[in-house]
Amino acid sequence: MKNRIFSVFYNEYERRLQRKVLNSEIPQHIAVICDGNRRYAGQMGKDSNFGHVMGGEATERVIEWCYEIGVKQLTLYAFSTENFKRSEEEVDKIFNVINENLLKLYSDPRTHEKETQVRVIGDRSKLPAFLNESIENIEEATKNYGKFYLNVAIAYGGRQDIIQAVRDIAVCISNGKLSLEEVNESLISKHLYPAPGVSVPNVDLVIRTGGDERVSNFLPWQANGSECAAYFCAPFWPEFRKIDLLRSVRVYQAREAEKKQEQSYRVSKVVNFLKMGTREEKSEEFGQPQSI
Repeated sequence: MKNRIFSVFYNEYERRLQRKVLNSEIPQHIAVICDGNRRYAGQMGKDSNFGHVMGGEATERVIEWCYEIGVKQLTLYAFSTENFKRSEEEVDKIFNVINENLLKLYSDPRTHEKETQVRVIGDRSKLPAFLNESIENIEEATKNYGKFYLNVAIAYGGRQDIIQAVRDIAVCISNGKLSLEEVNESLISKHLYPAPGVSVPNVDLVIRTGGDERVSNFLPWQANGSECAAYFCAPFWPEFRKIDLLRSVRVYQAREAEKKQEQSYRVSKVVNFLKMGTREEKSEEFGQPQSI
């Protein structure tokens, strides 16, 4: 009985929260650090692979929720370059889970009905052949879609991404394809993962699950450059709920409102300053003493 009552209140809270979220600006690009799969498995008395499988199911739900509320682009941190320090057995299992999820996305009618373009960002030279094949297949199958964009970061490191972009630009300069004067923020963005000319846009909101309050070298160029909002929550990735997503969006909306209020205040100060200057000019023109 208690569980039923709780469920009723929970569902009503979720509906009200979603209504509030939809009445304000929605972040166009959300990036998620999907942390806590192993700790979730340990909490459940299972091996780490169970946590990664359940994390894959959470990914499906979050994609659906983001599409539902009007997010345009979702980037998921699935496997970092730091994760290669784990045991070979665990890394292999993670790659198998990621591969299964990509195959699911490929065959899921919702991917095609919602015209979801799937791209993988990261160093593919470090990935097994079977995973690269699945990546190429889903990217090819969805390359012409444009209603929703899903970026999956695999074997990704933010600093390494910037380094490879700088190296690529240096080669272009040495070959005479670019001049030093052409190097700017936009050009660097175009040489970041996933491929030259196809850049991941600036991030509006970073979410990290699992309780840690750090961004772990994730999209440093796209996130810090846009001074995006950040939301850190306690639930492990497999436990991530729709209300957690909605709360994170509310944090983004509150931050945007503060920025607009601050901008409005600055504009009003400039306007008042200009008005004061105009009054002083008129006083001098008519020989009237200026008030002090």
